[in-house]
Amino acid sequence: MIAFKSAPHQQIPYPRMRLPMVDGGRMGRRKHTVHGLLEVDVTEARQRLRNHQAQTGAALSFTAFILACLGQALNAHRAMHAYRNWRNQLIIFDEVDVNTLVEVEVAGRRSIRPAILRAVNTKSVAMLHHELRNFQGSAEQSHEAQFLRRFVRLPGVVRRIFYAVLFSNPHLIKHYFGTVALSSLGMFGNGGFWGLPVPNHTLQFTLGGIATKPGVVAGQIAIREYLSVTVSFDHDIVDGAPATRFVEHWKQLVEAGTGL
Repeated sequence: MIAFKSAPHQQIPYPRMRLPMVDGGRMGRRKHTVHGLLEVDVTEARQRLRNHQAQTGAALSFTAFILACLGQALNAHRAMHAYRNWRNQLIIFDEVDVNTLVEVEVAGRRSIRPAILRAVNTKSVAMLHHELRNFQGSAEQSHEAQFLRRFVRLPGVVRRIFYAVLFSNPHLIKHYFGTVALSSLGMFGNGGFWGLPVPNHTLQFTLGGIATKPGVVAGQIAIREYLSVTVSFDHDIVDGAPATRFVEHWKQLVEAGTGL
């Protein structure tokens, strides 16, 4: 046997709160997911957000705006967040519950926590903005955080049984995970880039970076701001044609600055 000396290193416990990510990645690989990469012109929307802050002194969340547009688009294309139950039926919910990741401060450190925003399709940008800010201030007291702290202490086999039961019941999915997922990588970097997730929801939006580049507006070249977006959907539930129509509708809402 060849002896070797251990290199200098630091040894720390694996964070329990990462275990749901490990579980989710294992399950997500089994799905027949289709990813679409697109760029969305957010110049008008971002200018309206800057104008609002200049006039009122209060900033509105860009993520809240994206969520409001997502809720409106899904209101018109509800099959995009359908789920199949154990009886081989599709359950199509009226309410759009979005599971999004929010950066919060825990014990002096920045950490990511899931927040489920309920009935997003019935709320304004301002309402969603306040919900996000309230969650950031009380994330560790939220129902989601309390559930996660207990859940990650369960043995792996118990967690997998829980997932098996949950993902056979769309109503449990809605309650514990929401009907749609949205993650925003752009808040951590600059420039245009896309993320490619391993989703467990029927529909997931991954917001990448925002790049400044030339675009064509009314036949003229102008400098525009483009958001990189990855739209991922379960091809067992959703076909490409309706998914494309839904994405085009959402894109139109965003580029028009709807709700601002």
